[in-house]
Amino acid sequence: MNTEILVEVAYALPEQQLILELMVPEGTTAEQAVQHSGITVKFPEIDLTQNKLGIFGKLVKGDTVLRERDRVEIYRPLIADPKEVRRQRAAEGKVMKKGGGDAPSAE
Repeated sequence: MNTEILVEVAYALPEQQLILELMVPEGTTAEQAVQHSGITVKFPEIDLTQNKLGIFGKLVKGDTVLRERDRVEIYRPLIADPKEVRRQRAAEGKVMKKGGGDAPSAE
């Protein structure tokens, strides 16, 4: 007898997010859950060879076996490399406040 578990598959764009709940057989992997969810039909830009996957904010490989109530998150590629942005700010002499905002300059 094959037991099923409840999992979620999530994908977000800046203006929209979608979280799908689905029942999958025990032993289902993160990648299999994404494929089974049908989310790639609604968002054809998802490419599992390029997009990274995570479970509750922690990166995982596609072959990670899911547990009851796991949420598989599909991550979009970064637009800008955070390290490069910090380098550019440093080169411009800007100081960052805690939280990433620019500190006001003392003139």
